[in-house]
Amino acid sequence: DKEVRAIFLRLFAQLFQGYRSCLQLIRIHAEPVIHFHKAAFLGQRGLIENDFLTKVLNGMAFAGFVSERGPPFRTCDLFDELVAFDVERIKAEEGNPPKMIKHVRELAEQLFKNENPNPHIAFQKVPRPTEGSHLRVHILPFPRINEGRVQELLQEGLARSQGAPLATRGDKKCVVPAGPPVGMFI
Repeated sequence: DKEVRAIFLRLFAQLFQGYRSCLQLIRIHAEPVIHFHKAAFLGQRGLIENDFLTKVLNGMAFAGFVSERGPPFRTCDLFDELVAFDVERIKAEEGNPPKMIKHVRELAEQLFKNENPNPHIAFQKVPRPTEGSHLRVHILPFPRINEGRVQELLQEGLARSQGAPLATRGDKKCVVPAGPPVGMFI
């Protein structure tokens, strides 16, 4: 699963290499607007006649990509690092499948680490019921719930949560690396 995702990560990194150099931040509105200069991107890469890439750039998914990844100051991730710093490595691996596979496996490992930051925490497996366990008669009835106690616990929890600050994710924001200009990829 992670290796397939790593392959697509590399594909989109290759496809959009240099996209940051074609972003324009327009600050005449109350909220800054990010515009992607498609003609410059296609022209500098010599792909003006490329029907596939033109359709990709005109799609709603790419518009969402630009609005999400366009701001110059935000939380960076693996894709940003790949687009900014691994351009030459991806280019050099084009004719060498073993190196390409090694890089895909490294990316897959990083994706796995991003999703599982604490590998030492083991997931508890639920044991299978033993054969004939459904025939046992010593099953205890579920205890009655004390409605008064439930209300007390809810009120305590609400009182605690109203005074507590909202839990936010501690992502560190930074300046997104621009990477090499588009003209370098011709």
